[in-house]
Amino acid sequence: MSENSYLMELKNVSQVYGSGDRRFTAIKDFNFTLSEGEFAALLGPTGCGKSTLLRIITGLQPPTSGRVLYRGKNLSGVNPHATIVFQTFALFPWLTVQENVEVALRARGVPAKVRSARALDLLDRVGLDGFETAYPRELSGGMLQKVGFARAMAVEPELLCLDEPFSALDVLSAEALRGELLELWTHGKIPTRAILIVTHNIEEAVFMADRIVVMEKDPGRVILDLKVELPHPRQRKHSQFLEVVDRVYAILAGQTQPEHVELGTAPGEPGRTRGLPHITINDLTGMLEHLNDMPAHRADIYRLVDELKINSDYLLSLIEAAELLGFSTIAHGDIYLTVLGETFAEAGILGRKGIFAARIRRLPLFKWLTALLKATDKKQLEWDVVQTALELEFHEEEAERQLDTAIDWGRYAEIISYDDSSQVLYLEPAA
Repeated sequence: MSENSYLMELKNVSQVYGSGDRRFTAIKDFNFTLSEGEFAALLGPTGCGKSTLLRIITGLQPPTSGRVLYRGKNLSGVNPHATIVFQTFALFPWLTVQENVEVALRARGVPAKVRSARALDLLDRVGLDGFETAYPRELSGGMLQKVGFARAMAVEPELLCLDEPFSALDVLSAEALRGELLELWTHGKIPTRAILIVTHNIEEAVFMADRIVVMEKDPGRVILDLKVELPHPRQRKHSQFLEVVDRVYAILAGQTQPEHVELGTAPGEPGRTRGLPHITINDLTGMLEHLNDMPAHRADIYRLVDELKINSDYLLSLIEAAELLGFSTIAHGDIYLTVLGETFAEAGILGRKGIFAARIRRLPLFKWLTALLKATDKKQLEWDVVQTALELEFHEEEAERQLDTAIDWGRYAEIISYDDSSQVLYLEPAA
């Protein structure tokens, strides 16, 4: 396929934030193409750069390096042929439903009569006929997002970009809206030539998209470009659907590597600094207890979403934590409890604390943090000092989250304490 036959193309796109020692590479050498007729999904964990890519593709943010082409031409500035639906509804509360849809048309100078007719037609297509004069406060979450879709489609974009559009909705509203959007797309009821959705929900990607681009973080990059050759409407319980879901989970969960690879390195050392997965100890314990009750102490990873009632992104974080601590191993889309994991799941409160403390002492980030504290006279440091040091390895927001998680884990293990009023970390005397 020639370059000009693509609707949109990214060539060696990279996004770097910060400068000097505080440079953080969010996306590196990213290549991607999208053709007319495609419904594609960018799928990956939080922090892999999915939403950043949408902003780059629509021209809301220029990349640090690389090229963005639309219909074979370099994109400069905002792409007039693309629009985004965000996860937050972003409606004007003082405008009616119809007026909210007409806003984008008014900005483009569309005459009032044409604006009104187009807005009413789109509201009818998304099932909001009769709510034209209602205000946002009168609508449910699902209905609010329908207004967002109608407003995005009012300008008749060739490329419709969706940034986690269902994540703020309850389960039933999200499911209904997914089905309605697919009906509009598959039946040609919208003028859009291609759809690109960003999601961390594996089942959602397999249910909606015909192509899934699986991403990994640190930095954001493609690890799998998968065609989903299942007819619509797709059945979630069908064996072929579950096979695709299982394959994507297996790719994202990976395989357990040798310990020196899994642990990574400490901040300031050569190699990849391994961050802590952002999970709670209670949730990790619950998953390990669940696995301990399973035959052979193993489970298909994709089945755990329904069994534990959590989303796929958080499940993968829990699995990463269990693997990092040596409580589980991963192979071919399955998770297995190790003997240590079984021991932890069956231990009492104090026993679990002791095991957890012993395991986190092995983690390079914890070794680094306790060494910092030990090097001070009072074995204490202010929060800002530690975060500033972490920002040499992580961007500002992630550095803060890493420190939050480290304190939570350290408190549970009785290695680190934290005084919120003074914002000071302390090394426990026994540590």
